[in-house]
Amino acid sequence: MTTTGEDRAGDPPPGAGLWWWDRMRSAVLDVSLAVVSALECGVEGVRFARDAGIPEAAGVVFGVLAGAVLVLRRRWPIAVVLVSIAVLPAQMGFLLGIVGLYTLAASELPRRIIASLAGMSFVGTLIVTFVWVRQGVARGELTFGDWVVPFASVTTALGVTAPPLLLGLYVGARRRLMESLRERADSLERELQLLAERAEERAEWARGEERTRIAREMHDVVAHRVSLMVVHAAALQAVARKDPEKAVKNAALVGDMGRQALTELREMLGVLRSGAATADRARGAVVPLAAVGAAAAAAADRELTGGDEGTAEGPCLSELEELIGQSAAAGMVVELSVEGETRGYAPRIEQTAYRVVQEALTNVHKHAAGAKTQVRLAHRMSEIAMQVENGPPPEPASASSARLPSGGNGLVGMKERVVALGGVFVSGPTDAGGFRVSAVIPAA
Repeated sequence: MTTTGEDRAGDPPPGAGLWWWDRMRSAVLDVSLAVVSALECGVEGVRFARDAGIPEAAGVVFGVLAGAVLVLRRRWPIAVVLVSIAVLPAQMGFLLGIVGLYTLAASELPRRIIASLAGMSFVGTLIVTFVWVRQGVARGELTFGDWVVPFASVTTALGVTAPPLLLGLYVGARRRLMESLRERADSLERELQLLAERAEERAEWARGEERTRIAREMHDVVAHRVSLMVVHAAALQAVARKDPEKAVKNAALVGDMGRQALTELREMLGVLRSGAATADRARGAVVPLAAVGAAAAAAADRELTGGDEGTAEGPCLSELEELIGQSAAAGMVVELSVEGETRGYAPRIEQTAYRVVQEALTNVHKHAAGAKTQVRLAHRMSEIAMQVENGPPPEPASASSARLPSGGNGLVGMKERVVALGGVFVSGPTDAGGFRVSAVIPAA
């Protein structure tokens, strides 16, 4: 089926119209045009019958049938144009030819077919007009000069064929343009929907990564501080009556540990509260789709790159001596050795190195209390390496004397931190019965 621009805007689903019409309005329009064309050709058929010497009724019937072909213009526009050309010698089908050419030019048919049929219609109109005007001049009905015959023929042929042809070409081009724009709009809408879905996925992924990071931080802070507090409390209980002075010292250390743990927890909770307030404000505002996608992508990228390193907060390598001193105060025999020239690193690198040592010492408190521990830190040209190795506990029962619970997440969290920065993490028992934790982190 060949359609024109009249059928496009607001089309209902296929099958909602009648026969080859998509809409009832189109069917009514075509039937009305066909009726008018049939009446015109029927009236002109009377004159044709007189000139041809046939009964007038036959001329009227011929004209009505020829004019009624216009009802097929959307289905077979070529047939309509051919019929209009065929009835040109009978000097009928004026409306049939004009509407047929318009429908043909506005259709999706190849341009060479449109040009061929338009040329045939132009030549036919030119010949018929030339003969009609020449006969009028010969009979004396027209008193103009001989120049009127070709002028009138060309002018009439152009006036009958050019306007409907150009109008049809314009309507067809405009319809194709609107279809193209509509397709582009649909494509853009699908792309925006896809971007929104991807942005939501990346935002959800970023939230999951942030939750994991916060869980690691909470584990490091709580596990280490509370483990030391439990160790000191056990020591306090053991020496409370025998050595009151040492008991007071241990009680002070427990208080210091508790205050440090509370301070770090408050800092983390403050960050969480500020993040929640920002999220609430974002949910209460109307944000463009592109901004949502950009914000989610930026959050994911910050998580991948470790965020804004210039504003990162947390422990650093300069605090390692204090950390080791706290473990020594809890009764652990621990030594720190540093190799290479000490220098500064990106905040996240220093924080990760600190947390690895901190968690390793916490595990010694939990599983090998009293064991001699060696902490090594090596500053290399393009990386920083750390190793925490402890020997076997002095007494088998000492490993569990403090009854410290273990969630099994310490080593997993350390490995996640190191691997996220492109480093290497290895842990496992030693031949001497102790345990070793090693990590290498790129300095860049």
